[in-house]
Amino acid sequence: MTVPRILVFDSGVGGLSVSACIRQRLPFAEQVYVADNAGFPYGDQPESVVTQRCQRLIAEALRRFPCDVIVVACNTASTVVLPDLRSMTSIPVVGVVPAVKPAAACSQNRRIGILATPATIRRPYLEKLIREFAADCQVERIGHPQLVRWIEDSVAGDELPLQLLCEALQPFKQAGVDTVVLGCTHYPLIREQLQVCLPEVRFWVDSGDAIARRTEWLLGQQGNSAAASQVMPDRPVRAALFSGEVPSGLRRYMKQSGLAPNEVRGHWPGDEGATKAGSA
Repeated sequence: MTVPRILVFDSGVGGLSVSACIRQRLPFAEQVYVADNAGFPYGDQPESVVTQRCQRLIAEALRRFPCDVIVVACNTASTVVLPDLRSMTSIPVVGVVPAVKPAAACSQNRRIGILATPATIRRPYLEKLIREFAADCQVERIGHPQLVRWIEDSVAGDELPLQLLCEALQPFKQAGVDTVVLGCTHYPLIREQLQVCLPEVRFWVDSGDAIARRTEWLLGQQGNSAAASQVMPDRPVRAALFSGEVPSGLRRYMKQSGLAPNEVRGHWPGDEGATKAGSA
């Protein structure tokens, strides 16, 4: 039985939070990480552009690195690209949505905060999730326009502006929320800093574990299990592919997160900018 391979796609480095959850649940699996950081942030792009970019990059990644499951680890992309993506491939596709349902299940005071991108906050599907799963809750929404950029920069080695972050989260403090939905895959990357700003929040909820469980189930449906392998790869990410510049400090960050890459490419799918393990 071959080692399963999972493609994780995002517009930037946020999908690494999902990759880490997959790595924890499926430690013997191999991953290919694809980031369209040349198109980042997707919330500023027309939906047709997001769909075209996702399809093109994922199709090229699959051509070079055949995979068993595709994970679209981006809330914005998941809301627009999944039907077109599923129509172009028979490979199972997993998307991500804000974890409103589990947040409502664990909130004790029925006051929930949703931290997301401005694009996610505006989308009707979020309102649908709230009506369906959190109708009895007071829901406070924050869609900060700079937060994902701060996180991208922090992965590259810049210091996260903690004071500005705490100021941005004040509406949650004022509303007295006991549960916060991390409605963007970037946000779990700074969970510790978020907890510093909002120490009174009891529950922080994201979709990473649910995505990992779904991925595991899909592999099992194919008769392919990561646990069947006897070798846990030292470098679980076969390739990290970026459509723009490779973020500085990326290799170090991925290694610290247990996601050491074997190969990193920038300006992909062009041939320039490739580095192998142990270089750059």
